[in-house]
Amino acid sequence: MRVIAGTARSLRLKTIEGLETRPTTDRIKETLFNMLQVKIAGSNFLDLYSGSGAIGIEALSRGAKKAYFIENNNSAINCIKENLTFTKLQDKASVIASDVLTGLLKVEQDNLVFDYIFMDPPYQLGEEEKVLEYLGNSTIINEDTTIIIEASLENNFSFLENSKFEIIKEKKYKTNKHIFLCLKETE
Repeated sequence: MRVIAGTARSLRLKTIEGLETRPTTDRIKETLFNMLQVKIAGSNFLDLYSGSGAIGIEALSRGAKKAYFIENNNSAINCIKENLTFTKLQDKASVIASDVLTGLLKVEQDNLVFDYIFMDPPYQLGEEEKVLEYLGNSTIINEDTTIIIEASLENNFSFLENSKFEIIKEKKYKTNKHIFLCLKETE
């Protein structure tokens, strides 16, 4: 796994051993950032369930102003920190060692609004619904925030009908998909 573009281009990133995380493949990461590239520079980026930190690091490499990483696996946290140091991007990053909902409480204390929130939670556990419910009442998003969820192809997002979010784009790959969300317009 490597950084695709930007200041840390081509640098190989570490991943943790085992099956606890599913690193996003380079090809899928490249496709994702090709869709986002115009607005990444100068953005605030939040990487939830960060794993190795590859997505947030890619955002920083491509010019994001700041990236926060929330992860609760100690091996993954060490991996993120090592990858940030190796890519020389640690000064633009904050790593929060906690579960996602507790981490979001901590992030709110910094009074930032995020341009992008990426989450790759464990598949089929319903984490997306809990996080989106929290974000719907949070100060870290606004009508310009894009939320991207990496999910299995089988993941059902029908719960969004009764949420504050709507799907603005969906990109399917062979084994998974990205769902792009924004706040529903209020009438």
